[in-house]
Amino acid sequence: MTIALTGSTGTVGGIAAHLLDDAQVPVRLLVRDPSRAPRLAHADVRSASYGDPACVEALSGVDTVFMVSAHESADRLDQHRSFIDAAVAAGVRHVVYLSFVGASATSGFTLARDHGATEDYLRASGLDWTFLRDNFYAEVLVQFADEQGVIRGPAGTGRVAAVSQRDVGAVIAHVLAESREHIFQTYDLTGPEALTLSDVAAIAHRITGRPFFFVDETIDEARASRAHYGAPDWQVDAWISTYTAIRDGELQHVDGDISRLLGRPATSFRRSCRRTGIGLVHVF
Repeated sequence: MTIALTGSTGTVGGIAAHLLDDAQVPVRLLVRDPSRAPRLAHADVRSASYGDPACVEALSGVDTVFMVSAHESADRLDQHRSFIDAAVAAGVRHVVYLSFVGASATSGFTLARDHGATEDYLRASGLDWTFLRDNFYAEVLVQFADEQGVIRGPAGTGRVAAVSQRDVGAVIAHVLAESREHIFQTYDLTGPEALTLSDVAAIAHRITGRPFFFVDETIDEARASRAHYGAPDWQVDAWISTYTAIRDGELQHVDGDISRLLGRPATSFRRSCRRTGIGLVHVF
């Protein structure tokens, strides 16, 4: 069985690629820039990107491919459909797709609607599929803070069962290594606890000693506080819906799929932050 992996230059895909390599599982890495691909003993590297006709050749001879979602953009769904079409044309049997919890046309988190449409396209493609639906990443939540340590948005007292990127990477590697056992399965990948953003800020403060706070906003306040980025409306709507989906309870469910798949508990938010360190990025 030939396994292909997209996203190996990113955090989650990179974790999966290294775990497969550690287990001496041969993989084909599909990357836009081969110079950025991880150097692995049991991998070969092919240049390909979503929407690129070269994807068909890069996928030739592949049985199972891991498909990470494309970067956020107005045409992301078109890119996904193009890659799935390439997989069909290349004779791929099985696509393992990294989706999002609650993915559907009615998801409050607007970017999850793209995931729902991608899942629908895969179901209709004739390919075997597996959907790995992750929650927001624990390591990224604190990076919502500004330079003063303020996480702001209309999340209220809603809760989020944020998941460790390492856990998601481990699940990807596990499913790819035993892919035929996971055909037509959907797994929800969450952390072991559901936290408010006030909880997130308090944990980050205890770990770092730096001030972190959550400030609840109205929708209008959230739009105004993000206006200086000059982002398109669809992007601002996505940023704000990150918080409203938490507020509305769409991301609070704690699932046991990680424990069942990996045979160990999912990593806590506190441990995820301690393991990776906490940085500040001006987004969301």
